[in-house]
Amino acid sequence: MQDGLLKRIALSMSSRSSRFHWLWLLSGDSGAVLGGLTVLAVALLGFFGPYFTGYDVFKVDPMNRLLPPSSGHWMGTDGFGRDLLTRVLYGARVSLSVGFATMVCSTVLGALLGLIAGYFKKVDGPIMRVMDGFMAFPSILLAIAIMASLGPRTENVIAALTVVYLPRIARLVRGQVLVVREFMYVEAARAIGASHWRIIFRHTLPNSVSPLIVQSSFTFAFAVITEASLSYLGAGVPPEIPTWGNQLHEGVPLMAAAPWMSVFPGLAITFTVLGLNQLGDGLRDALDPRILER
Repeated sequence: MQDGLLKRIALSMSSRSSRFHWLWLLSGDSGAVLGGLTVLAVALLGFFGPYFTGYDVFKVDPMNRLLPPSSGHWMGTDGFGRDLLTRVLYGARVSLSVGFATMVCSTVLGALLGLIAGYFKKVDGPIMRVMDGFMAFPSILLAIAIMASLGPRTENVIAALTVVYLPRIARLVRGQVLVVREFMYVEAARAIGASHWRIIFRHTLPNSVSPLIVQSSFTFAFAVITEASLSYLGAGVPPEIPTWGNQLHEGVPLMAAAPWMSVFPGLAITFTVLGLNQLGDGLRDALDPRILER
């Protein structure tokens, strides 16, 4: 009986007319599946791994400083004798938390601004000119400028990265709304007396969800890279908090004597961003508007 139920669910998901057809296509994309599993593994290791390594992430042990990778310290130790594996896992927690929070905040605020600008013509110009002003600055320079005024705190990093990536979301949603608001069913909704906000959230927003999901996944990856860049430059989270960027910064002066201090955090950033990009590519293909023609 259970096998029959699972079979019916699978058939319904694989149907071209099903709203879950994109999930079926996504599960058939080996790159997207591998990317999703990579991100999931990094998240699980980051949030639970430091509890099982047997080392305190903040404990200084000068007698064991700069030990190479061994059975006792799988990734070696840093210049203060701290276990690098524990710190890399803890850094995953910080980097993914900042990236996820940035993705959520920039997606929500950017979608709201894009919906308002695309639907109400009177405010379209002012909102988009402000967004263009933010986009005129290179991402890292704008983030550094905001952090210089706010100070080195994790919450400020999230706020700075939200300001950096919010305009891209807003322009994407605005473009979708400009097309959708001219459709006949939107005119029909206006004709029967539907309010502007009901039309926005009931009819225009659902047609922007697919590209919004794809852009959000890439925003997550960009936020992880930018957070690491800010921490590496000393303009991100406080230096006492272990992040991948802080660990890269600490390892650069000791690259010749202890290359593992830079190699392992760098690999962590590489695999995480690669996994997010693979997942984003899979989502882009699965949520393509021409999906029903395949």
